[in-house]
Amino acid sequence: MMPNARSGHIGGAVLEPAVATWYVERMVKSLERAIAEVANLPEVDQEQIGRRLLSHVEKLRRLRAEIDKGIRSLDAGEGEPLDADEFLRQVNERHGRG
Repeated sequence: MMPNARSGHIGGAVLEPAVATWYVERMVKSLERAIAEVANLPEVDQEQIGRRLLSHVEKLRRLRAEIDKGIRSLDAGEGEPLDADEFLRQVNERHGRG
């Protein structure tokens, strides 16, 4: 989700309008500066950076969708207690640690 200074929404967070405006202006300046720097690179490098950036944005969108889905599930009372030790054991087993 793109930042929207007028509504005060950044991702899933609701911010005061002044804070949201500051955030968007700062983000836009950084992005504009980055794009200007990339524009000075050879076309093949620009294409590679563009593809990586788009891929990263898509990953962030999918992650945000999964987070929102989880929040809706928890809000609907569908959550279950988590045994953190068991969870970490399973993660470590999957990754060959432990």
